Amino acid sequence: MRLLVVTQYFWPENFRINELVAELAVRGHEIVVLTGKPNYPEGAVFPAFLENPQAYGRYAGATVIRVPMLARGRGKLRLTLNYLSYALSATVAGLWRLRSERFDAIFVFEPSPITVALPAITLRARNGWPVALWVLDQWPESLHAVGVTGPRILLRAITAMVRFIYARCDLVLGQSRGMGEQIRKYCPPGARIDYFPNWTEAAYEGGAVTPAPEIPWREDCFSVLFAGNVGEAQDFPAVLDAAQRLSGHADIRWLIVGDGRMMPWVREEISRRRLQDIVLLTGRHDGSRMPSFYQHASALLVSLRRDPIFEVTVPGKLQSYLASGIPVLAMLDGEGRCVVEEAGAGLACAAGDAAGLANAVLRMRAMDAAVRRGMGEAGRQYCRKEYDRGTLVSRVERWLGGLAAGPNGRMHGGEA
Repeated sequence: MRLLVVTQYFWPENFRINELVAELAVRGHEIVVLTGKPNYPEGAVFPAFLENPQAYGRYAGATVIRVPMLARGRGKLRLTLNYLSYALSATVAGLWRLRSERFDAIFVFEPSPITVALPAITLRARNGWPVALWVLDQWPESLHAVGVTGPRILLRAITAMVRFIYARCDLVLGQSRGMGEQIRKYCPPGARIDYFPNWTEAAYEGGAVTPAPEIPWREDCFSVLFAGNVGEAQDFPAVLDAAQRLSGHADIRWLIVGDGRMMPWVREEISRRRLQDIVLLTGRHDGSRMPSFYQHASALLVSLRRDPIFEVTVPGKLQSYLASGIPVLAMLDGEGRCVVEEAGAGLACAAGDAAGLANAVLRMRAMDAAVRRGMGEAGRQYCRKEYDRGTLVSRVERWLGGLAAGPNGRMHGGEA
């Protein structure tokens, strides 16, 4: 097949869409990626890209088309302009730069914002190429969950846009089973909706890993490690509350590997609460290095704020946590918590429950090391069963092949 991938985020930014593109290319499909300039999560375009943008025009055999856009920067206004600038630029540039191209299907990667789908449905309207949309962040609910407010007319407009987009997609994929039901509320009758979870990233399939030198090695310490985006959804007020409750335990430390919009607040709170000795910030590092940071972890922390939309969200990091073979501490509700408990991969408490998280840390620290290893191995086995990358890529490959064939069994654009 000849496929167009539409995504605001792409290599050298660290997202699973990179692996999907690479795997589909290895399987013989011709891929073109329509994306922006790399600037996530720092908010500024990567210096290496600015120095030599031509070096980023190919990835794993795929052609990469990058459109102008405003970098994320800091603040909600700048982020809004970032979202809108990509949607507008990719729509205009897509129509122009792809005017002589033909594709069998379009695949849209939507971790947020939903506006990333607008270029794809515009191309669908002009050329008839079917669109599959992979929803990892459900709008408009996720906006409410992180405190985004505005005039009622604006929220109604966003809801109308979501309905407009879903109605023009041939297949909508939800990253959790519960999310599919949320999506259905905004789709017309008969819409095709399916379940497509995140998979285990390739970085966690290797062998022995040397511990990251950025973190001091301590065998006498129980280390709780959080990796990933430091944002409003991850509920760092509750995380730091839990850390403060355990500040009298010199053998417990908290490691935060990542960056995000909440990081300035986190730094200030660590200082204000005098937690510098037990909460270590390492900054952002390439995703391929995460296993080396995990070597310092006694347990891996996943958290989400208390909100109905997060009850149907399985954080993308959870698959990586499970694959690492390290027990998980989960402070979240709903489907994500159920995964941890069903797998027997760790301990869980309710979203926002700082006291519950602190107690879970103490309980896990008190466990025999063999029991913790058993939890980690149970998580690894569950991950192999439910989130195998090859199996999931084959699934999306079949879906795209079906869309490409169309009702009459003929390809829309290129050849299979």
